[in-house]
Amino acid sequence: MTRDIVRIWTLIHKWASLICTAFLLMLCLTGLPLVFHDEIDRALNHAPNIVATPGQRLLNDDQVLDIALRARPGEVPLFMSFDVDRPVINVTTGPRADAPESLMHFAPIDQTSGRIVAATGAGGVMDVVLRIHKDMFLGLPGLLFLGVMGALFVAAIVSGLVIYTPFMRKIDFGTVRASRSTRLKWLDYHNLLGVVTAAWVTVVGLTGVINTLSEPILAVWRADQLAAMTAPYKDKPPPIRRSSIAAAIATAQAAAPGMRVQFVAFPGGAFSSKHHYAVFLQGATPATKRLPTPALVDAETGRLTAIRRMPWYAQGLLLSQPLHFGDYGGLPLKILWALLDIVTIIVTASGLYLWLSKKKAA
Repeated sequence: MTRDIVRIWTLIHKWASLICTAFLLMLCLTGLPLVFHDEIDRALNHAPNIVATPGQRLLNDDQVLDIALRARPGEVPLFMSFDVDRPVINVTTGPRADAPESLMHFAPIDQTSGRIVAATGAGGVMDVVLRIHKDMFLGLPGLLFLGVMGALFVAAIVSGLVIYTPFMRKIDFGTVRASRSTRLKWLDYHNLLGVVTAAWVTVVGLTGVINTLSEPILAVWRADQLAAMTAPYKDKPPPIRRSSIAAAIATAQAAAPGMRVQFVAFPGGAFSSKHHYAVFLQGATPATKRLPTPALVDAETGRLTAIRRMPWYAQGLLLSQPLHFGDYGGLPLKILWALLDIVTIIVTASGLYLWLSKKKAA
């Protein structure tokens, strides 16, 4: 590798790192508690422990939906989701079918009693941390901006590996020249920790970039696959009367044996059409749980009209989300993710220190 090429890669590493450093530190610091979001949710959650006794008759989906709508007069159903560890159905309503998230109301309903209970999410501080990490409260512009920062971070990783290669010829791998100056010692720590965690930070960086593209990716899915699945209903007026939501869910499950319902999108929303219940089904394995399959059921007749797996680009997004937070291997993997996150903070902070100390010396 010629000296000019090394100089170019050094400039890429320097400026890519400097531009994204502040945002990378923010993402690492907010990402650390988000790795343990399930555990924090359970610790901060004060919802009652609801258990159905053997043989107890539970309220069905239609009865739960009726309770939710009576509690919110004038609103329409938007989504229905199902707790895995307790007999609770969550109904999201809003003033209209295309209501923004800020106008939605979330109601967890106990199937054993029909009462509206507390949600299992922690809310409060964790919601704020998630929004900061996700888009800095800026919506789509914030998402895309953090995506650019993530791309610069990946560029900094690749360029750092390139310029570390000739450095390796001078000293043994893992050498830390602790007896020399403080700056030289931290340079060795920065290089060593950066190389050791390079594979992990590349995966987390790339999945983070993919996650920032969630809204454009879902928009493409709606314009492409969802539009094709609902094309025969394009010019039909919305149904005046809707069929049973419980029957629609049963119809969808019958078409995909062995799968369970993840959530239901009601007619008129972004995940369905004006004429369909969109029943999203998921598998039982760690991978298939992350890959919902939408089944469209005619909201007027209750007839299944289409069922199709999500396209590759949507599957890539759905698989990158749990991989980004280490959210698929239990607590041991989360602890490993947290330790690597802390190492990344050290690498980032040491890089900033090296640049500031060099600038001061100059």
